[in-house]
Amino acid sequence: MSKKIQKSKMSIIPSPLALAIGLSIFVFVLALLFTKNNSTVFYPLQILTFFQKGIWDLLAFAMQMTLILVLGNVLAISSPVQKILKVILKRIDSPSKAVVTTAIVSILLAYFNWGLGLIFSALLARAIGEEAKYKNINLNYPLLVAVAYTGMMVWHGGISGSAPLKVATSGHFLEDKIGIVSVGDTIFSQMNIVLFFIILISVPILAFALSKRKNFVQLQEFNLEKSSLSKSINHKRNYLGLFFGIMLLVMGIYLLVINGLSAININLVNLFLLALVFIVYPELASLMKAVDSAISNASGIMIQFPIYAGIMGILKYSGLIVIFTNQLIEISNPTTFPIYSFISAAIVNFFVPSGGGQWAIQGPILMDAAMSIGVSVPKTIMALAYGDQITNMIQPFWAIPLLSITGVKAKQIIPYTVPIMIVGTLASLLVLILF
Repeated sequence: MSKKIQKSKMSIIPSPLALAIGLSIFVFVLALLFTKNNSTVFYPLQILTFFQKGIWDLLAFAMQMTLILVLGNVLAISSPVQKILKVILKRIDSPSKAVVTTAIVSILLAYFNWGLGLIFSALLARAIGEEAKYKNINLNYPLLVAVAYTGMMVWHGGISGSAPLKVATSGHFLEDKIGIVSVGDTIFSQMNIVLFFIILISVPILAFALSKRKNFVQLQEFNLEKSSLSKSINHKRNYLGLFFGIMLLVMGIYLLVINGLSAININLVNLFLLALVFIVYPELASLMKAVDSAISNASGIMIQFPIYAGIMGILKYSGLIVIFTNQLIEISNPTTFPIYSFISAAIVNFFVPSGGGQWAIQGPILMDAAMSIGVSVPKTIMALAYGDQITNMIQPFWAIPLLSITGVKAKQIIPYTVPIMIVGTLASLLVLILF
């Protein structure tokens, strides 16, 4: 394929912000066509009020997700983590090893925390690109950035996954219906662990195969300035921050010891991240510099989150999501229901690329259906999680920080994330059928 044809194909892929706006208009039109006006208000105006309501419905969750991303980012650019980055760099001596290593690192870290995995993998890809350009090594940089994003294909089944953490939290909005669902039955279930290892093995193998292709965008076309990996940090220890971090850490460990795995939820994950950033930064001024940098990397998400929350509002209050999900439920039985739940979640993720937001509007419908059909509630939760995470590979919303750090455009990684998504889809369907 010539460069000219390759560029023309990529030019039809919209930017993440353009996609968000386009999806808003698309969902608005769908609501006009397929839902009914139950008030005296002019319906197009009422749909716009649904959009507005959706923005504020997700305000608390938006803050939780922003904290996970920002704190994970801050931890990723800390001095201890940067030292680990340097050790990894020393062991990479070929383009193939670069993409395989980056894929493994991304998947492992995103399972622990999607924010940390996303940002650290982006920094690793950037550092490898800088090194390769400096040494004039022929490297497929868009592929490298694409595999740095693969952690987002396991995050919802990981320790920072929104839906499994939400249902493990006391007082969640479906507690009266399904009770508290332990992470032992979701995140740490045999099905989920098997899927994690299948992806951990298969994606690096695919990345290795893709790295052997000769036709790719040359590294010289990217603006990669050779820079120091570590930030200038004052190493004079401020014991106030250290003491505060240890205090938060002890608090989190206490909650974990007292309540066991059921204590793991979004708030506890954020508590541990907050504790760690205070512990690893030697003084408060350095910490605030890192926070400033992390917030700038999250700026794209902060402007787009309200748009997608608005889309969620239209889907929820117009009844579109009920219509869509019920159509799938009608053709389901106990065997096929988890598969259809996976497919529906994968589609909805295009319009609501927020695991928690998606759970808020799709979760109640799927839980009612699962209990009426006689399907395992934890399995249905994970089917939704798998569907939500798999289409991240072609929904660029969460890739915004990665693209910002690496200087690559969304349309340049899509040719590589699509085959990766196909492998992840087949793996997800396999475990849903076998378990």
